[in-house]
Amino acid sequence: MRHLRLVPLLWSLTLWGFSAELGPEEIVKRSVAASESDWNEAPRYSYIERDVKTKSGSRSVKTYEVLMVEGSPYSRLTAVDDVPLSAQRRTEELDRLQQEIAKRRSESSSARQKRLDGYERERQQDHALMREMVNAFDFKLLGKDNLDGHEVYVLEATPRPDYQPKSRETKVLTAMKGKLWIDTKDCQWVKVEAEVFKPVPFGVFIAKVHPGTYFLLEQAPVTDKLWLPKHFSMSVRSSILWWQRISVEDETYKDYKLMEEQKISWAPTSGNQRILRP
Repeated sequence: MRHLRLVPLLWSLTLWGFSAELGPEEIVKRSVAASESDWNEAPRYSYIERDVKTKSGSRSVKTYEVLMVEGSPYSRLTAVDDVPLSAQRRTEELDRLQQEIAKRRSESSSARQKRLDGYERERQQDHALMREMVNAFDFKLLGKDNLDGHEVYVLEATPRPDYQPKSRETKVLTAMKGKLWIDTKDCQWVKVEAEVFKPVPFGVFIAKVHPGTYFLLEQAPVTDKLWLPKHFSMSVRSSILWWQRISVEDETYKDYKLMEEQKISWAPTSGNQRILRP
């Protein structure tokens, strides 16, 4: 779910501009609280992820079971082009997972800390980015609607003209506009659309993200209080020097399950097959 590092960017769009029924400050307070709770709980869940990638005319479809193993995620391949792996490939993937579990459990303290720090650094960077985005947009409440069985606020987000990006990553916010569908009961987002409407330069190279770059995020409740992504789609138009490319990625997520990673163990079954015991 690496592209979900973009989720906090989209998430931040929801933090301002709600209906005056509660008042902006109270809505923001509730939204931030819900966001903090979801962000903290997400790593406790395993899920199934289906990735569709289209690049340079080539299309691939892969499905994974994503597990938390010793404090950081591991993706186990389960299907290719929507066809489940053969018995042999399935055994190979389970063996790879077994080897990774053994590796992580036997790693040195410094290696373990480096792995966990890298995972946490990405999460913290995204979280900090979310807080920064609050300052980047103006919001307009368009009204209320119903979406996926939820009553929602519909909001329009546009960049603030006086916003000064604080990092390379936040530059894209100056060229993005979006639309949000926010659940009125839980202050969670049901759907977020964002689009780049003018070129954005990046880094020391002559690299740009171009208009037409588009993001879509859809969420659903996993429990009474927890909402997690069910669909993320991204179409990126970019260029480096004279080379331009378009890449499209579409990810769906399902079967979220609470898992206690410290209980992961392996047990032999018949033949060479193994099963993962929670």
